[in-house]
This record gives sequence, structure tokens and C-alpha cells, in this order.
Amino acid sequence: MSEIFGFDAFSPKEIAAQVETIGVAKARLPLVSMLMLSVVAGAFIGLGALYFVLVKSDLSLGFAAGQVLGGVAFALGLILVVVAGAELFTGNNLLAMAWADGKISTLDLLRNWAIVCGGNFIGAAGLALFVFLSRHPEMNDGAIAEEYLSIAAAKVAMPFWTAFFKGILCNVLVCMAVWMALAGRSVVDKAVAIVFPISAFVAAGFEHSVANMYLIPLAMLLQTFGNVGATANTVTWVGFFSNLVPVILGNIVGGSVLVGLVYHVIYRRTPGRNRDA
Repeated sequence: MSEIFGFDAFSPKEIAAQVETIGVAKARLPLVSMLMLSVVAGAFIGLGALYFVLVKSDLSLGFAAGQVLGGVAFALGLILVVVAGAELFTGNNLLAMAWADGKISTLDLLRNWAIVCGGNFIGAAGLALFVFLSRHPEMNDGAIAEEYLSIAAAKVAMPFWTAFFKGILCNVLVCMAVWMALAGRSVVDKAVAIVFPISAFVAAGFEHSVANMYLIPLAMLLQTFGNVGATANTVTWVGFFSNLVPVILGNIVGGSVLVGLVYHVIYRRTPGRNRDA
């Protein structure tokens, strides 16, 4: 059946089965493995965000060119996660499919999300510290550092519901990127499937919780210890969590409900079956 979708790509129905099977395996990972893979994923997404900010710091690019090229650069993060292997909170929102089919419990689901989200923060914030100590933001006469501060200041000042809905839209595209990557059988297939949805969400200015776990802590380090001309502490821990909470909630709705549960109803739901049966 998959031939009708082009070459040897898996069909959407086959992808749905894969997502469910993978979700069960992810939920049952040993604690140490789950945590370590989560830390790695946080660092991977941070590297994608680093690449994005590098592009955005070039003021010679127009708005659209900077956003789109920056988005293409940011796709590095999810390519690393998918191809190299790691546990990413936003992608793991697709575990909702295995949960909806009764293959994992609510406790399994929440345990995975909590551990993976915490590990992602360790990896992303840890990378932020390393990048700060490397003095990378001083490149381009400090324009990179200024870009970090500008991005972070806008994020922490964002109203709750704006951040929430941007989080929803972001993770619809992230989870669709993961979904389509599962259709491919080669590294090239997966990379191509990832680039367009990821560059679209970045170009549109949507909110990714794990990327923000890198961007905002690095801006705080630059603001406090860097020489970037900042006179006011506009980026704070309170602002960080005021952004992170609605973005995480939005990411969950976008990935779990609007992608995972929608595809569960389409491809995996058995009429009349009780989820807990």
C-alpha cells in the first residue's frame, strides 16, 4: 500500500502504527537511559537555536530571509534528535497515541513527559553555559549577544495566551515533522521531511519550550556577566517561567491533541473500545 505514497515511503497508517509502538518503547525506557537521552536532546535543540541566532544576527538579511534561513538552520536540532537518537519533550507529546490506545498508562505518560522535560532543560541550559564560556556570542562585534538579549526580552514579555497559542502552533509543526520523518527510510528522507515544517514554525515566530530553555538562560548569563551594553535586567527567572509554563501547555495541546489524538482517531481507534480495557 505504501507505494502509492511515492517510492518506498511508509504510508500514514503505517506511520501511526510506528508512532504507537515507539511510544510504548519510550515510556518503558530505564530511568537513566531516558534522562541521559533527554539531556542530549536538550543540547541538540540548543545547537539548532544557536545556529538560528547566528543567522538572525546578520542585519544585512531582510526580515523574511532572516526568518526563513534561520528556520532552516534551526532544523539542525530536530535532525540530530531524530537521526542520532534522543528524547525530546515536544516530540514525545506523540506518546498520547499509545496512551489513547491503552498501551501505556496515564502515569507512564506523565512520568515520561516530566523526566524528559527536566532532562531537556538540563541539556539546553548546560549548553547555554558552555556557549557563554566559549565567548561565541561575542562574534560579529557582539551582534550575536545582542540578538540573544532581544529574542529573550521579547519572549519573557509575551502575554500568557499569546505564548500558549504560539506553543500550540509550534508543536503541531514539530510533531508533523517527526511524523513525516517516520515515513522515510533513509537519513536524507528524514532530513528533508524535517526541514520544511521546522523552518516554517521558526519563521512564523512560534514558541518551542526546549529552545526557550536554551535561549533565555543564555540571555540571562549575557545580561549578568557579559559586556553587551545591557543596563536593565529585563530577562529574569520569573520571566523565564512565565514564558515556559504557557509554552509547555501549548506544546502539549498542539502535539498530543491536534496531532497525536487526531491521528489516533483516524487510523488507530477501534469503535466501541474502552481505552482502559
